[in-house]
Amino acid sequence: MVTLDAANEDQCALATPGYSKNSLSLGRGWEKAMNLHEYQAKALFKSHGIPVPQGTVVRKLGDLREVHALLSGDGWVVKAQVHAGGRGKGGGIKIVHGRGELGAAVSALLGSRLVTPQTGPEGLPVGALLVEELTEIEREYYLGLLVDRARQRVTVMTSAAGGMNIEQVAAETPEKILTAIIHPATGLMPYQGRRLGFALGLNRDQVEQFGKLLENLYELFMRNDASLVEINPLVLTRRGDLLALDAKINIDDNALFRHPELAELWDLSQENEREARAKQLDLNYIKLDGSIGCMVNGAGLAMATMDLIKLHGGQPANFLDVGGNATAERVTRAFKLILSDTHVKAVLVNIFGGIVRCDLIAEGIIEAVRDVHVTVPVVVRLAGTNVERGRKLLAGSGLNIIAADGLTDAADKAVKAAVS
Repeated sequence: MVTLDAANEDQCALATPGYSKNSLSLGRGWEKAMNLHEYQAKALFKSHGIPVPQGTVVRKLGDLREVHALLSGDGWVVKAQVHAGGRGKGGGIKIVHGRGELGAAVSALLGSRLVTPQTGPEGLPVGALLVEELTEIEREYYLGLLVDRARQRVTVMTSAAGGMNIEQVAAETPEKILTAIIHPATGLMPYQGRRLGFALGLNRDQVEQFGKLLENLYELFMRNDASLVEINPLVLTRRGDLLALDAKINIDDNALFRHPELAELWDLSQENEREARAKQLDLNYIKLDGSIGCMVNGAGLAMATMDLIKLHGGQPANFLDVGGNATAERVTRAFKLILSDTHVKAVLVNIFGGIVRCDLIAEGIIEAVRDVHVTVPVVVRLAGTNVERGRKLLAGSGLNIIAADGLTDAADKAVKAAVS
C-alpha cells in the first residue's frame, strides 16, 4: 500500500507502510453502520455532482414501461439490489439485449433470494432492481473514502485494479493500493487529487475530472456522516469521461438523528431478522455462529467477554450490549432475543453495576428468567454497587442460575454448561 502524502510537501517520495487490516476494514466489523442500496447511493452521488450511468429502479414488472421510456438503446444491465458484494458471482447482475431478455431477467430476479460469497447460504431477498444503460468501458479503477481508525483520519484509497475485491488486492499486491490521508484541519487538498490521478496514469483532462469527482465525494462523505463511500469500479469510458459504475455508502447510524431523510432509507429486509428486531428494541445485537448467548452492558466489556469465551474453548452466539441502564424490561427483551436463536445452549450474563445497582439488576434477571421461561443454564457475573446483595438474590431465587465469582470463572462455567 503506497501513500502519496509526506510530512513535508516538498518531499514527494513515496512511502510504503506495512499493510494494515485496520486501514482496509471495508466490512462492518463491530462498528454500527446503515448500508444504502446502490440505487440510493447513486441518487446521493447525483445530488453531489458525481457522474453515474442513466438508470431507473424496477420493483414490479409494470415498471418496465418506465425503463423503455427513460433509457435509450437496446442493451441494459440489470442489478439486484441487496446489501452484499459479489452480486455478479451470484447471478445478481445480468447484461441483457432486447425487451424479451430484459423481461426474463426482471422476472427471474425480483422476489428471489440472492446468494453471494458475502450473504451465506440463506441469501438476501431481492425487492428492487436497478436497470442502467450499458457503458463502453476503457479502463476500470477503484476509489473509496473510509475512516482509518489506526490513524484517526479519513483516508482516500484508489487503485488501477478496479472491479476486483479490494481486500484481496491489498493482501496480495498491496503496492497497487494508493492512499492519501486527509487532515481534519484542512480537509481534502487539491494536490492530493492531482497526485492520485497522475499516479493512476490519467492524462491532464482526466486528472482534472478525477480531482473534482474526489472533491465531491469527500463533501458527500463528511456531510452525511459516512463511515465508507466506495466506487468499484470507477470507469473511464471510451469517450474519456470518468463514471461511477457502482456505488456503496455506509452511514454511521449513531449520527442518523442528524439525517432523518437517510434513516428513512434503511431496508430492514436486508438485515438479520434478530438484528432488525434488536434495532426496534433499541438493543445493540449482532448474530454470531456459536452456542453461548451473551448479555453484557458496555461494548468493551462485551468484546472482552466474547474473547474469554473463545479462550476457554467456547463460541459466542451473539454480541449483545444492553447499555448502561440494564432495567428488568431491557433484560427481559434481551433474554427473548437471545433465546430466539435455537443454537443457544447456555447464556452468560456479565453486568457491571455502575449506574444501576447490582441488586436491582439481579431482580431484573430473576424476573426475566421467570417471564421468558428460560430452560438453558444461565451463568451470571455481577460486579459493582451492592454486588453481594445481588448475588444473594440470585442464589435464593430457586432458578437455574449459576453464580460466577469473576469474569474468567463466568466464561469457564458458561462453556462447560453449554456442552453438558
